[in-house]
Amino acid sequence: MTDETADAASPAGEPPLSEAKAREREQAENYPKHWSADVLASDGRVVHLRPIVPSDADAIVAFHGKLSERTRYLRYFGPYPTMPQRDVVNFTTVDHSSRVAFVATLGDEIIAVGRYERLPDGDGNSAEVAFVVADHHQGRGLGPILLEHLAGAAAENGVRRFVAEVLAENRNMVTVFRQAGYQVSRTFDGGVLNLDFDIDPTDALVQVRNSRERAAEARSVRNVLSPRSVAVIGASTDPEKVGNAVLTNLLRASFTGPVYPVNAEHTSVRGVRAYASVSDIPDEVDLAVAAVPSAQIDAVLDDCLAKGVRSLVVVSSGFGETGEEGRANERRLVRAARAHGMRLVGPNALGVANLDPAVSLNATLAPVLPGRGRVGFFCQSGALGIAILSQASKRLLGLSTFVSAGNRADLSGNDLLQYWDQDENTDVVLLYLESFGNARKFWRIARRVARTKPIVAVKSGRGAVPPALATGSDVDDTVVRALFEQAGVIQVDSITELFDCAVLLGYQPLPAGPRVAVVGNSTALGVLAVDAARDNGLRADAPVDVGAQATPEDFAAAVTRAMDSPEVDAVLAVFVPPVAVRVESYAEALGGAVRGRDKPVLTTFLAAEGIPDLLAVRDDDGNLVRGSVPSYPDPARAVLALTRAWRYAARLGRPVDDVTRPGGIDTDAARALVSGWMERSPEGRWLSDEEATQLLECYGISVAAFRTVTDESEAVAAAEELGGPVAVKAAGEQWRHRPDLSGVRLDVVGAGAVGRAYRDLFAVSGNPVMVVQRMATKGIGCVVRVQDDPSFGAVVSFGLSGALPDLLGDRAYRVLPLAPRDAAELIESPRSAPMLSGYRTASPVNKNALIDLVLRVSTLADDLPEVRHLICDPVLASATGADTTDARIRIGPEPMQADFGPRRLR
Repeated sequence: MTDETADAASPAGEPPLSEAKAREREQAENYPKHWSADVLASDGRVVHLRPIVPSDADAIVAFHGKLSERTRYLRYFGPYPTMPQRDVVNFTTVDHSSRVAFVATLGDEIIAVGRYERLPDGDGNSAEVAFVVADHHQGRGLGPILLEHLAGAAAENGVRRFVAEVLAENRNMVTVFRQAGYQVSRTFDGGVLNLDFDIDPTDALVQVRNSRERAAEARSVRNVLSPRSVAVIGASTDPEKVGNAVLTNLLRASFTGPVYPVNAEHTSVRGVRAYASVSDIPDEVDLAVAAVPSAQIDAVLDDCLAKGVRSLVVVSSGFGETGEEGRANERRLVRAARAHGMRLVGPNALGVANLDPAVSLNATLAPVLPGRGRVGFFCQSGALGIAILSQASKRLLGLSTFVSAGNRADLSGNDLLQYWDQDENTDVVLLYLESFGNARKFWRIARRVARTKPIVAVKSGRGAVPPALATGSDVDDTVVRALFEQAGVIQVDSITELFDCAVLLGYQPLPAGPRVAVVGNSTALGVLAVDAARDNGLRADAPVDVGAQATPEDFAAAVTRAMDSPEVDAVLAVFVPPVAVRVESYAEALGGAVRGRDKPVLTTFLAAEGIPDLLAVRDDDGNLVRGSVPSYPDPARAVLALTRAWRYAARLGRPVDDVTRPGGIDTDAARALVSGWMERSPEGRWLSDEEATQLLECYGISVAAFRTVTDESEAVAAAEELGGPVAVKAAGEQWRHRPDLSGVRLDVVGAGAVGRAYRDLFAVSGNPVMVVQRMATKGIGCVVRVQDDPSFGAVVSFGLSGALPDLLGDRAYRVLPLAPRDAAELIESPRSAPMLSGYRTASPVNKNALIDLVLRVSTLADDLPEVRHLICDPVLASATGADTTDARIRIGPEPMQADFGPRRLR
């Protein structure tokens, strides 16, 4: 396939370009900036993607010259050994609308090019697409990435369909199109394969995109955590320096690959040969740890880029945490690292660790690491990370991997979730989060990962992070809790609770139900444990008290009976050692009674915290394994951990609920309406009542019939037309939803009553414009709202209507899109939700009607990102249905959502 060539144009050194050509060149330079993106190739390394510009001419010629004859033949259907100047101009001068081209770069080198050109024939919605990748970068998944971003740009420009011509022998290209997720139709014309496909994002396409994203991000983290070699830049001979600490910890951990100290002043550090710079190291370097002052990072970065280092950990401080200048330097550091293919951990990071004996990596500042286990841990704070690792060691909680990302300028918790999802050495994920970088993406990933591996997260409070350290969005805690609950993440409120859950989930099976047996030798502690269990929603009978004089055999027998009971799902063993007895015998008896069981066992053995050594089960290498029994200082903490494990297990037992679209929806009509309104008001606005009703009707949501009137006679006529009792409402925001109802007259019947109501409201409001509305079926007032959250995008909330629920903040939240179960859980989540079930004398409402309404509102908000705010208030829920009596909608420019569209690093 060949591109059309342009008329001859003046290259550098020749007569100046014509005025038309100059305008064309200027237009080509001014491309949409949001099209630029850092993306991950399939090998986990970063590639920069951006629109092509005329100044790329020399780089395009160099790129073309390095292509093999075979690659040029497959791309251009002929030899095409050199690129004529007019073709160079044509390739690099595009209008970013009908002609669009992207280049993938590594440093200053172009390594791939993709383009589309709108076809002149037909409806103008089709374009021909093509791309070519440098030979030594083929197989890195750059073709699908280019196709993704070209499709995104095409959609913005009104192109809906791509066509392509590919030589039938070009199997790699055919595979790219086939595996991209598009529904491709194919026809043959001689030796040429003609491809034709719509580029609208289908569910299959999104799944393919997410699958590639998952694999690439996991691979990028694997590059960090499983390097074949490590260089420590700033490896000092001074034991008090950070660089010395990192080098010492690497050596003590017996890292399985070579370690290269980098120190310009010494030939060796800690007995290991040192090099003046990274580029002086004779072998390849996978991971570099930078422990130098922030002012020296630029030189370090240049050295790493020249060496081809894959990943960089910056433990140095002095960046974003210091203020605006530091944040600017941090952004520049990230851009430079990514431009040369590197992922960055930090800056201001504690470091990374991988306890797999095949790696044995401790590239952290922490002097003590826990033993090997099957728990992955991510945190942001470096100082807190040292304390966390120390606590994990004391509790005998084994880790698989650990990452402290510091300022989290690049590598984030989302990347680690992608990695741990695929890591066979990790069963449980722990997160300490101070802020969110891309909260919506976190929700999407966590929801998938939590189906197979428990995620336990603690989100620090808003005041816990100084403003200079805030590296992401400050998200309302109520929305965060809803996010975690909807995703299946176990949220805890402190580091202590985080570890309490971790030792249970990491070493014991999940409970099959809420029934817990309390067995012990202390009546007081047993009663406390039962009370705590019942308070947390578990089912517990009276404690089994074996008495203070019970022997180890008696204690073990009681635990065995509880474990054998089909009425028991978990056992809490409460043990207080009698005076002057050998506690080891009790531990051995308890361990023997529970070993190999499929029910979880917790204990308050000696009031220990974590895994007591006496109750630990170890493998041949001395590492703790499943079957180890966790202990807690008091029964309440044990019960709380067990409760959270049971709720997580109960959620896993439910079948996956897919997002479904309600029937009777006219998406095309709704998009046409919004498009027309946005064209007339590009900055956005509140819709009129009539416009809001029209848009809702496209989604099968009916608003009680109403008429807007401007005088008394119109009000009377409107009431007669609507029929039955009506409500007369004063117009204006100040009169909506007032608790004193001073702006509304309800159940008005007859012309005289309507006239009096109109006159009364006119006297109060002074505004002749009013609304006459048919009375809806009486019911419980509810509010369904969609609000635009800066982190999550559109968030749906539900609660009862009125001043009191507003005052108490009694609202429940969910993130789009909603599945039917999400909608059902949403309406049951407010504290006042029992009112909907027939509380006291009230009649139960039709909850299915409410669920249907919530799903329709959710679908509308998901389909139409221009809808920035939507309020249905009140919705009158009754036994017969859910009637919307008032709705307000605000539209605005579509927000740039980091989790939508083509893949990119944030």
